[in-house]
Amino acid sequence: MDDDVVQRVFQEGGRDYYQQPSTSSSSSSSILQSLPLHVSFDHGYYLLVKSIQELREKKEGLVTVGIGGPSGSGKTSLAEKVASVIGCNFVSMENYRVGVDDGNDLDSIDFDTLVQNLQDLINGKDTMTPVFDFQEKRRVGSKAIKSFSSGVVIVDGTYALHARLRSVLDIRVAVVGGVHFSLLSKVQYDIGDSCSLDYLIDSIFPLFRKHIEPDLHHAQIRINNSFVSSFREPIYKLKCKSEVRWQMIRLILHRLYIRSYLFMKSPNGDPSASTFHGKEAMMDNFIEMYLRPPSASEEARINDWIKVRQSGIRYYLSLGDQRIVDRHYIIRPKAEFEVGRMTLGGLLALGYNVVVSYKRASTSVSNGNVSVSLETIDSLGETYMVLRGTNRKTVGAEASRMGICGPWITKSYLEMILETKGVPRINTPPLTSNASSISNQEQLIAAPKPLRITPNLVNRLEDLSQPWTRSPTKSKMEPVLATWHFISSDPPLAGGSVIDPSFRDSLHLAPMPDSYDLDRGLLLAVQAIQAVLENKGLPVIVGIGGPSGSGKTSLARKMANIVGCEVISLESYYKSEQVKDFKYDEFSSLDLRLLSKNIDDIRNFRRTKVPIFDLETGTRSGFKELEVSEDCGVVIFEGVYALHPDIRNSLDLWIAVVGGVHSHLISRVQRDKSRVGCFMSQNEVMTTVFPMFQQHIEPHLVHAHLKIRNDFDPVLSPESSLFVLKSNKQVAYQEILRILDPAKICSSVQNFIDIYFRLPGIPANGQLAESDCIRVRICEGRFALLIREPIREGNFIIQPKVDFDISICTVAGLLNLG
Repeated sequence: MDDDVVQRVFQEGGRDYYQQPSTSSSSSSSILQSLPLHVSFDHGYYLLVKSIQELREKKEGLVTVGIGGPSGSGKTSLAEKVASVIGCNFVSMENYRVGVDDGNDLDSIDFDTLVQNLQDLINGKDTMTPVFDFQEKRRVGSKAIKSFSSGVVIVDGTYALHARLRSVLDIRVAVVGGVHFSLLSKVQYDIGDSCSLDYLIDSIFPLFRKHIEPDLHHAQIRINNSFVSSFREPIYKLKCKSEVRWQMIRLILHRLYIRSYLFMKSPNGDPSASTFHGKEAMMDNFIEMYLRPPSASEEARINDWIKVRQSGIRYYLSLGDQRIVDRHYIIRPKAEFEVGRMTLGGLLALGYNVVVSYKRASTSVSNGNVSVSLETIDSLGETYMVLRGTNRKTVGAEASRMGICGPWITKSYLEMILETKGVPRINTPPLTSNASSISNQEQLIAAPKPLRITPNLVNRLEDLSQPWTRSPTKSKMEPVLATWHFISSDPPLAGGSVIDPSFRDSLHLAPMPDSYDLDRGLLLAVQAIQAVLENKGLPVIVGIGGPSGSGKTSLARKMANIVGCEVISLESYYKSEQVKDFKYDEFSSLDLRLLSKNIDDIRNFRRTKVPIFDLETGTRSGFKELEVSEDCGVVIFEGVYALHPDIRNSLDLWIAVVGGVHSHLISRVQRDKSRVGCFMSQNEVMTTVFPMFQQHIEPHLVHAHLKIRNDFDPVLSPESSLFVLKSNKQVAYQEILRILDPAKICSSVQNFIDIYFRLPGIPANGQLAESDCIRVRICEGRFALLIREPIREGNFIIQPKVDFDISICTVAGLLNLG
């Protein structure tokens, strides 16, 4: 399918028609009927990079790419990821505005200048592109683009596929989904069946169908972006009241530097104690509005509200007050997306009420890892200091370095405003007087629900009941996020104010009936840990099990970063004698006696020694001490056998993860066998390639409290790639240290044997490409599998980080399959 899409890019070319050899099989009257309807975001990224590379090789001059789609669909994210790989010029249509109306009006785009800029680059001329300042609401200058700086230019914007531009584009990409579909699905869920999908589109995105949607069907690559806000890469916040008087804050704002304040907060007053020395501050003013769903009561969960933030003439939207509070930290997903100004009016017209609105003046400074802000909230009349970063430990360390020790505030500004002043109503229409309709609506607005779209994949245009650019129907949405409950075989005695310890031991989590995607699963896993802490106390011991390559380790590390806990791999408990015989996947390879002792010590707050296993030498290299405390009361064990009954019965929370590279290999084997006319069922692949999994791992996963299906595709994703520069020049190690920082160098010496398996049906005497092979790497007796060839761009090899361990049984299974 990938090759077909790349060929269609040539056959349905834009400004330059690339003539392919004419064959009856490749001719088509309509690209819409010959292309797959849409692909995932990761897959679309991969297809676009390959299409750009092949088009550059087969035509002279500049390659122009247009990426269009509705607001919040993910256009800019795709353009930035492709530009980081290709190293090309990136032009945003937002800089071509000539007005400051609603931000989506077709008449506000200066198409003449944009087309002229592209024509200059196509003709080999340097050009000057405009720069628009959204705070000042005008053009503030221009930026030069050299014609020879790159062989590719990407145009990103809502109207990037408009007829005015299509004649100068070689590759046209449409992106739909993202927050655009999520908002439609949420609104449809909130208001029930009272409005059709068409009416919602007209209300929230009134210009979408008229000016945007028709152009998307001219795309050669069409992407359905199902990614929604997640805690995969959350923002960690520490917040406290500012101790500086308002006069001092005004002085700081006037100087545009925040360092004076930071020096004063340093415990010894030494300016060098602050890592923010000399950093220039950024100032911004926001208006933040919270919209409650139609007819919802004032007691409705704030997680169910919609947040709209206005900064200058730009509007940003997030679905609900999603966050996790763990000790002093406020943990929020990256969940804000830009929308048009008319979106707010559409939501109000649909019956959403602006129940809270406040102004936030912010002055912030960043050192690259942590930002520090002074934020003044007009409704509260207070100024707060906020530290933000993407790493929990880094944020905490910076607070300690600055001498800030609280008292910390874990409530959001919204919660504090609701507590102090109630719920002010700003421009809020009166609630309907129909009591019965209110009751029905309240049942439809269960919370919380960070929504995720399940795309309805179809192969032909005629199979569509509605355009592919529309949101899925309400019946196809995934179920609302559930809440955790406990069950007990020994109920507590009535009238007792203190819970008996034996009753705590009898409390167990009730399993979730459904499976969840990785984003929801991560949120539910953290909430489960918090529920166990509140109901049973310390410690909480978690087990994460699943097949090799499913994503267990990644999930465990993300959970540990949120909760601030230890992660222990069951690979640390390998027996040396088993490993020497390549028996990695056998349950008997684990030292269960030591594992049981470690878990028992953790359960009883005793200091314990956890083994350290050297996978290269195949021997145990030592131990590390672990002790449960108030600061670290959670321990996560992850491994393929973490949910085996001999292990899971000693744990508090059982999590099963399936999918990831494991599922990708199954699909790859099925596809490769079908190409030679031999279709294999998934069960046949499982029994051949993963025999240990089906017999000894899969039966235990069904007992998990939480089942997670990892649909993230690391094989195609730009998020899982390494940029490699390789040379055969002989360089001494000491010479490298003279150039690079020795403190940041990590060196290792390893010996590999790489074996390439030719796919079934490929002639043995023919010329092989990397895509025709599967690579198996042998390193010190361990086997690792790679199932995607790297992308080559200039001097760089862009290598996917998808080597994952397999057993010798898997290698034998691949050979048996041909």
